[in-house]
Amino acid sequence: MTQFPANDWLPTLKEKLNSDEQYADIARNWEGDMICRIEPDGPLPEPVIYYLDLWHGKCRDAYVLEDINQNKPALLLTAPYSNFIKILKGETEVVQALLTRKISVKGNMALLMRNVPTVLDFVRCCREITNSYL
Repeated sequence: MTQFPANDWLPTLKEKLNSDEQYADIARNWEGDMICRIEPDGPLPEPVIYYLDLWHGKCRDAYVLEDINQNKPALLLTAPYSNFIKILKGETEVVQALLTRKISVKGNMALLMRNVPTVLDFVRCCREITNSYL
């Protein structure tokens, strides 16, 4: 368990995604990378940008980006820190956040909508590794 978005949160998530049998099964057809841009809000003074390469139920790579323009992912998800926290705490469901634009999506929205079970299980994995917040 780790604090979101501490330095060890992303490597812990990668390990969780690569070892979770349920996620591997549900995400077996997912093909696409994404960037999550966490905007400064509340206790987060600077943006945090995560890159995740997700492929057939595995996380091939995950790292912090310094510049959002370093990669051209299938998906770019952007939201204030507080909106990401509401999702991690279960106060807001991720699909609701996407549809109400609490999380901005650029890129292949059809990928998300065709793979709602994968999105939900990805969030489950995120919740299971997170025990505190800034």
